[in-house]
Amino acid sequence: QLQLAESGGGLVQPGGSLSLSCAASGFILDYYDWAWFRQAPGKEREGVSCIKGGPGSTNYADSAEGRFTISRDNARNMVYLQMNGLKPEDTAVYYCAAEPILPQAACIIRDSAYHYWGQGTQVTVSS
Repeated sequence: QLQLAESGGGLVQPGGSLSLSCAASGFILDYYDWAWFRQAPGKEREGVSCIKGGPGSTNYADSAEGRFTISRDNARNMVYLQMNGLKPEDTAVYYCAAEPILPQAACIIRDSAYHYWGQGTQVTVSS
């Protein structure tokens, strides 16, 4: 059974860091594209970052570029999102998503492209 489970969320002060983890049960990571999305209260879900299956090239939303880093550990079946320099506007529920490798050369940060989703983990950035 294919399951995604996020963890690592919490309360952090502005400027702080958090590392989110996504445990991918039943997946072979190299065969899937992976992404992180987030949804703040009253807002639409937005893409944060993605990593391509196989070669592992990455993409970032403008809001995440330079502050967040996506990575994966094939041996541990884990996908990570390291978040530094957190801002109050980063407050949201963060979701991990997966999709069998898409035909595009680069990974896509668009939620309609992904069919496997975790339950989310809350990140709150506040003083």
